[in-house]
Amino acid sequence: MPFVNIKTNQSVSKNQQETIKDGLGKAITALPGKSEQWLMVGIEPEYVLYHQGTDAPAAMVEVQIYGNASASAYDTMTAKISEILNSELNIPKNRIYVSYFPTPDWGWNGHNF
Repeated sequence: MPFVNIKTNQSVSKNQQETIKDGLGKAITALPGKSEQWLMVGIEPEYVLYHQGTDAPAAMVEVQIYGNASASAYDTMTAKISEILNSELNIPKNRIYVSYFPTPDWGWNGHNF
C-alpha cells in the first residue's frame, strides 16, 4: 500500500503524468513487497515551491508505505524517483527532495491491516 505524492513547481502534461505514474509503478518494486497493484500516485503540478531561495524547477516527493524498508531500498527508490523526474520534467536531481513515511497502520476497504 504505497502512496507517492509529488509536489512540483513545474507544469505536468497528461502524457507526462502517465509516464511518471508508469515509471513509479516500476520503481516501487525497489521496496520489498511493494508493487504497482497497490500503488497510489498523486501529482501536484504548478505547486508554489522554492528551494535554495529560488523557484527554479524543483520537487518534493513523499513516499508513504505500510511497513518499513531498509536504508538501501530507500536509497534505490530515491535514485529511481530522481531519474524519473529529471528525465520527464528536467528537474535537476539536486533540486529533488524525497521523504519516507513508513507506518504500521494502514486502512483500506473500510478496515485496517
